[in-house]
Amino acid sequence: MRFIILALLIVPALEIGVFIWAGSIIGPWWVVGLILLTGFIGIAIAKQQGMETWFRARQAINMGQPPAEEIVDGICIFTGALLLLTPGFLTDIVGFILLLPLTRFPIKRFLRRVFSKMMQNGFIIYRRW
Repeated sequence: MRFIILALLIVPALEIGVFIWAGSIIGPWWVVGLILLTGFIGIAIAKQQGMETWFRARQAINMGQPPAEEIVDGICIFTGALLLLTPGFLTDIVGFILLLPLTRFPIKRFLRRVFSKMMQNGFIIYRRW
């Protein structure tokens, strides 16, 4: 909880600093244009990746397998899309990292380890019906 509060204070301050720095180099209207451009590109990539993940999840379900990998992909894609919709260059970088499959793989591996550790500690209870 402390990390979330700290992030809510630090991230906007960093974003404002990057806006001021970038605005002094390329101009304020270019900064606004880049923010809009990354938002539109992010929406397009998120839609494409989301539909692809949805298709793979349906295939897994049709084959009688749980779509575990696709659920983690969906969480990453959703989070990346949200970060790309928030104005800021740093959040855009993290958003693109979560959207692109090549850069999403190490994050998924990390999340798998965290979820596995949480399940072993009893923080997450997994039941199979």
